[in-house]
Amino acid sequence: MTTRLYNFNPGPAALPLEVLEEAKEQFVYYGGKGISLLEMSHRSRDVEQLNEETQQLLLRALDLEGGNYHVLFMGGGASTQFALLPLNFLKPNETAAYALTGSFAEKAYKEASFIGRTHIITSSRDNGWRHVPDLTESDLPSSPAYVHITTNNTIEGSCYKRIPDLGSSALVGDMTSDLLSRKLDLSKFSLLYAGAQKNLGPAGVTAVIVRDDFLKQASNDIPTIFRYTTFAQNKSLYNTPPVHSIYMMNLVLKWFIRQGGITKLEQLNQQKAELLYRVIDESGGFYKGIIDPPYRSHMNITWTMRNEAAEKNFIRESMEHGFEGLAGHLQRRWT
Repeated sequence: MTTRLYNFNPGPAALPLEVLEEAKEQFVYYGGKGISLLEMSHRSRDVEQLNEETQQLLLRALDLEGGNYHVLFMGGGASTQFALLPLNFLKPNETAAYALTGSFAEKAYKEASFIGRTHIITSSRDNGWRHVPDLTESDLPSSPAYVHITTNNTIEGSCYKRIPDLGSSALVGDMTSDLLSRKLDLSKFSLLYAGAQKNLGPAGVTAVIVRDDFLKQASNDIPTIFRYTTFAQNKSLYNTPPVHSIYMMNLVLKWFIRQGGITKLEQLNQQKAELLYRVIDESGGFYKGIIDPPYRSHMNITWTMRNEAAEKNFIRESMEHGFEGLAGHLQRRWT
């Protein structure tokens, strides 16, 4: 095949073509060094510079430069963060509070439940995850270790339209699906994390951004490799990092800044989402939106069709026309 597909996979998601072309040019001889980045030692100065530059680019892209934030590059995806977060911050006799707004939020809660005491502060499971419940400080248990939210729900296609104000409680966000897609007040978070494979780059690296005051509360009574402090103190080079994934993130972030940053990309994302939702809503029931309109994501647009046969035919024909990944996380909610 010589023609690229229209990639709608939710993750690993599409990468900008010019980024892929640039990476291809550097694949064998990185920076004219006569060696591929895949072969370089993570102790080399080239890799150290790449790592530090990418951390600063991410803070710049998120408008968090100059603050007391640490950027950690880790492996294992967001699913590993589901466990590392309570390992580091959920101490005995404390309670971690979770808002359940979708499948991945529920997985994060279940993982934390293996480690310590947890509390569900709100859930939209009973209505099929169709909305994102409001969340206020009064909903919280007394002095939670942290409050965890999932800002955008990949499978369901819903999101928080704004970051809730929870007072002095430490707010933690899984932002895997929407980081860099829209302007949000990230200063409300004590820690946020995102698997790169949605908006940051390819699978293989997870970005964790943690505020210094929260990091100081992290446990040192767990294995060294599981500690956030280990990664912060060693600038994510304590062990061999996913160097090539970090390099790809570096290129994506530079591309992101060239496009006009968060303001421009949010505008484009919103325009595309509005076009698709308009088609769904005006189809006379041919397409059926899954999420209640006020909570719809502009990153993960979900719908079903009038019956299973129509959906299978749609997916087959879309693939014949070069559309990849529209089946997504297939949900059948025919009525």
